[in-house]
Amino acid sequence: MLFSSTFFLIYFLPLFFTAYFLIPVFLKNYFIVFASIFFYAWGAPQFVFALLETIIFNFCIAHIIVGLKENRLQKRLMVFSVIINLAFLLYFKYANFFVDNTNAMLGSFGIKPIELLQIALPIGISFFTFHQLSFIIDVYRGVKPPMKKISDYALYILLFPQLIAGPIIRYNEISDQIEGRDKRFNVDEVLLGFLRFAIGLAKKVLIANVLGKEADRIFTLQADELDFVLSWMGAITYTFQIYFDFSGYSDMAIGLAKMMGFTFPENFNNPYIAQSITDFWRRWHISLSRWMRDYLYIPLGGNKVSGARLYFNLWVVFLISGLWHGAEWTFIAWGAYHGFFLAIERLFLLKITSKIGVFFRVLFTFFIVVIGWVLFRAKNMNQAICFLRKMFSFSSKEEHYFSTHLVFIIILATILSFIPIIYKAKKTEISAGLQNISFGRTAFRVLLIILCMTLCIGEITCSDFNPFIYFRF
Repeated sequence: MLFSSTFFLIYFLPLFFTAYFLIPVFLKNYFIVFASIFFYAWGAPQFVFALLETIIFNFCIAHIIVGLKENRLQKRLMVFSVIINLAFLLYFKYANFFVDNTNAMLGSFGIKPIELLQIALPIGISFFTFHQLSFIIDVYRGVKPPMKKISDYALYILLFPQLIAGPIIRYNEISDQIEGRDKRFNVDEVLLGFLRFAIGLAKKVLIANVLGKEADRIFTLQADELDFVLSWMGAITYTFQIYFDFSGYSDMAIGLAKMMGFTFPENFNNPYIAQSITDFWRRWHISLSRWMRDYLYIPLGGNKVSGARLYFNLWVVFLISGLWHGAEWTFIAWGAYHGFFLAIERLFLLKITSKIGVFFRVLFTFFIVVIGWVLFRAKNMNQAICFLRKMFSFSSKEEHYFSTHLVFIIILATILSFIPIIYKAKKTEISAGLQNISFGRTAFRVLLIILCMTLCIGEITCSDFNPFIYFRF
């Protein structure tokens, strides 16, 4: 169930919050769990029981770890749990990928291919697996004790705003909020949360969808139909689409959580004004970057190692980050591409770019990011290479016409992405900043919410194009 679907907006959202604010305080967490199970089952009913089984498994393992006195046994049990969780992820998400590539290799030697039924991918498996791993590792490290009630742990994993597409909420960041947050109805907090949701919905529906339709059209063209203009238009529209799509979804998740009394960490911080790839990854999908740093990069040695080992670790982390996004060579190439630039920035590139001024640093970084998004979007490596060649062919076969609406949205997306350079925003997105502004009158907030929701619902009902990029991850 997408946040931008008519069913969610017209039925699920109002019914959920009406019931949530009416039921007694002691029932609210149980109600969230029940509603979240329904939310997940709506899109993937065949995987509900598998998800619930992983919740029971990890909850029991965590309590056994705490009950053990010998650290060696605790570590073994933690490692066992991590392996089981990763095996669950590897089987569902990567089995087809590995078998297909193995069969391609076997076929070149005339060996009979391995037969494997196509395995369906559980929605949001990458996100809830990382949540499960965060829980087990934090409990093992003694950062936070496990929750006493399995329903509370189920709420952490199943909480529907972040269940299928994040942000990735680490266990130690939210455990105290499960029972400790204020569950009473707070008009101001609910309105601020709803406003954040409405802004995110507008980013997704009014901007990302328009750009996505054009990006999809161009990326489905044959190689002989592409030229310099079309390839760059495809790359730019997808660059802005993925940002407004994913950051819009994060805004909606943060807003929904706020309406229930939860505080989620920010997931984006104006990434396209980054002055380096290192800076970009401090601003883009922040929850994933922090998870990779704390649970993978630091255990590998972090900044304590030096020389070739440091650069190798950086590259490994981003190869895994690319693979986390999807079982395709294009995602691995995208991760390796970013890992390469992170490494050379540490070696020498940052010293060079520090001399060219802020504007040119931002422009150079944005150029690198756009090229990377072509790898991310392409169906396969052949298409990615062909697309990149066309982008640097500097030849156009014919004049191209793009609708006024599309051009307007591209200009709007550009302004919203780069305007923080002017006011030097350092901490929050425009949407996050709007939440913290006192508008003076509640009525103004309500009117702004009504305007955004009306425009978005009208657009959704009139259009059959409403994808969500990170839904499949």
